[in-house]
Amino acid sequence: MRVNKKYSCLPAEEKGIHIINIRAIEDIGYDQHESTLLNSLSKNPDADCKYGLYFRDGKRKVDYILVYHYKKSSAGKNLARRAQQNDASVRSTKQDQPLPGKGVQLEMGESEPHMDYHEDDKRFRREEYEGNLVEAGLELERDEDTKIHGIGFVKIHAPWNVLCREAEFLKLKMPTKKMYQINQTHGLLKKINSVIQKITEPIQPKVAEHKPQTVKRLSYPFSREKQHLFDLSDKDSFFDSKTRSTIVYEILKRTTCTKAKYSMGITSLLANGVYSAAYPLHDGDYEGENVEPNDRKLLCEEWASYGVFYKYQPIDLVRKYFGEKIGLYFAWLGVYTQMLIPASIVGIIVFLYGCATVDENIPSMEMCDQRNNITMCPLCDKTCSYWKMSSACATARASHLFDNPATVFFSVFMALWAATFMEHWKRKQMRLNYRWDLTGFEEEEDHPRAEYEAKVLEKSLRKEHKHKETDKEKLTWKDRFPAYLTNFVSIIFMVGLTFAIVFGVIIYRISTAAALAISSTPSGRSSVRVTVTATAVIINLVVIIILDEVYGCIARWLTQIEVPKTDKNFEERLIFKAFLLKFVNAYTPIFYVAFFKGRFVGRPGDYVYIFHSFRMEECAPGGCLMELCIQLSIIMLGKQLIQNNLFEIGIPKMKKFIRYLKLKRRRSLDHEEHMKKKQRYEVDYNLEPFAGLTPEYMEMIIQFGFVTLFVASFPLAPLFALLNNIIEIRLDAKKFVTELRRPVAVRAKDIGIWYNILRGIGKLAVIINAFVISFTSDFIPRLVYLYMYSENGTMHGFVNHTLSSFNVSDFQAGTAPNDPLDLGYEVQICRYKDYREPPWSENKYDISKDFWAVLAARLAFVIVFQNLVMFMSEFVDWIIPDIPKDISQQIHKEKVLMVEVFMREEQGKLQMLETWKDKDKKKGENCNNHSPRLSRSRSGSLSSCHSYPLDV
Repeated sequence: MRVNKKYSCLPAEEKGIHIINIRAIEDIGYDQHESTLLNSLSKNPDADCKYGLYFRDGKRKVDYILVYHYKKSSAGKNLARRAQQNDASVRSTKQDQPLPGKGVQLEMGESEPHMDYHEDDKRFRREEYEGNLVEAGLELERDEDTKIHGIGFVKIHAPWNVLCREAEFLKLKMPTKKMYQINQTHGLLKKINSVIQKITEPIQPKVAEHKPQTVKRLSYPFSREKQHLFDLSDKDSFFDSKTRSTIVYEILKRTTCTKAKYSMGITSLLANGVYSAAYPLHDGDYEGENVEPNDRKLLCEEWASYGVFYKYQPIDLVRKYFGEKIGLYFAWLGVYTQMLIPASIVGIIVFLYGCATVDENIPSMEMCDQRNNITMCPLCDKTCSYWKMSSACATARASHLFDNPATVFFSVFMALWAATFMEHWKRKQMRLNYRWDLTGFEEEEDHPRAEYEAKVLEKSLRKEHKHKETDKEKLTWKDRFPAYLTNFVSIIFMVGLTFAIVFGVIIYRISTAAALAISSTPSGRSSVRVTVTATAVIINLVVIIILDEVYGCIARWLTQIEVPKTDKNFEERLIFKAFLLKFVNAYTPIFYVAFFKGRFVGRPGDYVYIFHSFRMEECAPGGCLMELCIQLSIIMLGKQLIQNNLFEIGIPKMKKFIRYLKLKRRRSLDHEEHMKKKQRYEVDYNLEPFAGLTPEYMEMIIQFGFVTLFVASFPLAPLFALLNNIIEIRLDAKKFVTELRRPVAVRAKDIGIWYNILRGIGKLAVIINAFVISFTSDFIPRLVYLYMYSENGTMHGFVNHTLSSFNVSDFQAGTAPNDPLDLGYEVQICRYKDYREPPWSENKYDISKDFWAVLAARLAFVIVFQNLVMFMSEFVDWIIPDIPKDISQQIHKEKVLMVEVFMREEQGKLQMLETWKDKDKKKGENCNNHSPRLSRSRSGSLSSCHSYPLDV
């Protein structure tokens, strides 16, 4: 058997490393055909490699880990243990001949373990792929003698020359030797900034990266030809662990494995089960005694702890450890949470204003005044009787808390708040781009996904079978048409399912209200509306939470069958589908209460029925805004508490407990493995894989919708969002630091499609709040009454003005109350909320002119409010520049300084060349003045004269 030299990453004569015989490795169960990776075993490996953070030599850092499953027989396990105890080492050679007397040989009676075809195929693919990685310059080391039975690890190290080459290919901006002064404020602004820094010092994280900097290193895309520009005094720390893992991941993605007739990168190999996992390592432990200081431990103490909830986030350290994409998410979440503080304060003021003026609200006082003795028409047929308006006094008073003139102001304020938030984030994003050296960064097209390559291969094989000559294949819209059709039909079906569930809840409300009206005591009948509303909202909440999980899985499946080409395309399509379905799921019940409930009821004697038996439900006498507030608050708070917090805490804890039970079972089976301390890559393997930022963004975007879309009905929404986000930031931080494998750092200059979704929600919020104020609340009817119908310029008589009269003799047969004397007297005229002609009019029960006056005022308000707020939002957008002035100046300064650096370099080169030319000329003159004998041997003398080195 021949062993290729390129796999011998570890010299056997150095560092006391012992390499067992290749034949022994084969007999353990892994046949290393033409691409042998040597198991490196040392006498005390953990002390040298810092428990898996380094190779066995203790010098080369582990930049990436590949994990695979393998079959290991009991004979192989015993042999491996004997090999560990054997002190002798054998150096592998091309002839595969061990040194005399030092080899570890299998007895003839022991045979290699039987392996099936699929395991062999995976093994061959791994061999070829790892061989190609070595050819690409990476250094590999294998470890199968781990605490996790049946799991093998391949440790990957990128040497200096590979890091330099890939950094140049990826155009990574690296700090140069040149440093420059950052522009500082002067005068009054400087004093104000110093005062603010002193005040905010207790809430600043104790992290070096978070301290304000006065100087900055000039950054430039790395180039091997211009290495002299960069500060390479410490090559080990020039590329940090985040950058090293990014470089290795790029090599893993583009390195191919041509087995099975088509190229495969690491994504394809993971999808096909050749490798079970691939991830970079965490920097070390974050808790325990004698833990060496590392960035992960620092993040855990200053960021991922509930005890520091009041502090700013160390965003620069988050970016340094996790990369720009995750850093931008937490920076955006921090900006959003900060912006919720003024919105919460204004919302509390609006709510307190409602509380303070509730006793001065004339309409609610009239409704609560029992002397008015207003008799209302029954709420349902037969079983419901007449009722007095004063019984709805509590609902009317509560409605005023959220339906008062201050809510209109708050709606305008929140529309401007949304516009200001978006502008503030754009400016913050530009500051981060400057600080993180992302100015001028453009995302390049990513590598094709594994599923896309498989589909293209399938298509090319079909054409080859038909003997057609084809160019390079790609998927067209015709290939994807069945998937597009499936997507369209599925989305329509799921939207219809959401509507059907909301309709089912409406039937529940109507039937339950009728049933409670029959069975309840007189005191219980007054609370029927509240009971039905609360139970229906809880049902809606449970359905929303369940469908959220279902729709998330369906959206991913629909995106997968589309087979997008790149990961970016996949993510954008997944986000669009998931957001559409979850938006409809979360807001459909709220839209029903806000805009449809009570609109299509009919009137006494001519009600609208569902299935000829269920009468459409009506709004309460105080309007539907109070019910909308209850619906919004329960769904928002329940979704945040259950789905966002309990699920995020409970599910990882449950998975961790299950993994613990499995490991406990394995430890009981193998006590010897249990006694070994786990390596870093074994510990990280037991963590949850990183599933992307889409779920994190999605829950915040849905919350942003709750805060902005229906804020006119629930001014306390920003406050509850703020409280949730304070917990959410630390919860997500703890999850990223302690419970997830370290994700691959991804460069990004913005938050991508999420920004467009936020802008869309902000625009939609203006329209929805305009309709909520004009059609759901009583704000417009009150204004119309005050300025058109009031006799004394006050709101006295408003309640009577909004009620129409009905003669009980006009009830349809079988719909009149069974107990007409329930109130103790005979009722001849009952009242209902609508603008209709009285029964003594010529056109009785027709819509009155008051209705058209109110409708015209409502539509006019929508148009004026929408255009005014849109204009104000655009004005805010225009007046606030996207790029802060100081940042644009610093970017310009960087460009000027870089030009100066290159100009000086060119001038230095020219001066050096001129100096060399002068020396050359003088040397030539000296050679011409020598003796004739030397002149005859001119060629030799000249060659000696020009033998000095020229090293530019």
